[in-house]
Amino acid sequence: MVLVSDEPDYRFTLANERTFLAWMRTCLALLAAAVAVVQLAPDLGSRPFREVCAVVLALLAAASAVAGVRRWVQAERDIRAGAPLRQGRSPYVLAAGLALVAAAVVVVTVVRIA
Repeated sequence: MVLVSDEPDYRFTLANERTFLAWMRTCLALLAAAVAVVQLAPDLGSRPFREVCAVVLALLAAASAVAGVRRWVQAERDIRAGAPLRQGRSPYVLAAGLALVAAAVVVVTVVRIA
């Protein structure tokens, strides 16, 4: 761990905290979507399909929570050390997972309509 005697500008720390909270909001939204797919969308494909979508969404929620904490810790450490902020893969993983679920829902919806 890098120790620096000078405290960083508090605005950077607060911005980092807001980013962390955005990750947590994403996590909660994904969990809500997972529950909604199973409980509130009985016409969206078969029950096993809805359950698989819900599991993927819940896994993405968990990944979002873990990624948010990791990102917050890394950014806080980098800010305090005066180092450049590192880029992570988490947004790409989240986007890919959501695109996969969206594509599956579109396919099931279109096949049902046709």
